[in-house]
Amino acid sequence: MDTRRAPAAGVLLRDWRQRRRLSQLALANYAETSTRHLSYLETGRARPSRAMVIHLSTVLEIPLRERNALLLAAGYAPEYRESDLDDDYMRSVRFALDTMLKSHEPYPAFVIDRFWNVVASNRGMTALMDEVPAHLMDPRPNVFRLVLHPDGLSSRLINRGQVRAYFLERLSHQVISTGDADLRALHDEVVRYPAPKDSDESPPDADAMLPSPVQVPLRIRTPDGDMSMFSTMATFGAPADVTLSELAIEFFYPLDEFTDRLIHRLVEHETRSSDDRADSSRH
Repeated sequence: MDTRRAPAAGVLLRDWRQRRRLSQLALANYAETSTRHLSYLETGRARPSRAMVIHLSTVLEIPLRERNALLLAAGYAPEYRESDLDDDYMRSVRFALDTMLKSHEPYPAFVIDRFWNVVASNRGMTALMDEVPAHLMDPRPNVFRLVLHPDGLSSRLINRGQVRAYFLERLSHQVISTGDADLRALHDEVVRYPAPKDSDESPPDADAMLPSPVQVPLRIRTPDGDMSMFSTMATFGAPADVTLSELAIEFFYPLDEFTDRLIHRLVEHETRSSDDRADSSRH
């Protein structure tokens, strides 16, 4: 029998306050409560009301999943529903995601969950990942593995060191801000990836110093020439569902005309290949 007990609500509140680097006085001021009351809540001398748990969670910007955990620890029912993306309840979300992905073609775009697993993508993404081996695509591709694994895009990145540093910093920040053990495990995995075979680290990222309005562009070497792209990320505003709150859409754009033309050609080739495979399967 597992005799471990879940942390009490006060312990969780204190952990989130410290994770946000706030003193009790600062949080009390933001939450418009007294430092004494907050201290009582954190030490367990007082039980927070349901409204206070939700209020403090909002002030501390705690993710919806962890807000539910905090409510349960305080003895209350969860506030936020957690749905499967395939549920009929999420039909409008799926439609919105499909619309955004298709509208962005031929440029790559994908939808990720809280662990950076790709849950949906468009034809631009398929063309970009055409040479990535199957073991990085199944059962579900993960963005950090796709980019940083020596068998993935890492072997084709011109500015590999620059991209690696940026991605690890991005993941490390998310680990610190969420305290998620699975994200920490992902960070510990990808940080140990070796350099791709035959990679030349000396001098590092010589081509990465090319002028660019973007601090860390994605520069990929291809047989047809070097691609340069940047990305933006979008999330759903005011989510009321845990799953929805953890989805994000990343959109890639070309940084130059050559990349723009090359992406169009790659997607056109992928579309023709896909159509040929479909025709073959029907005969």
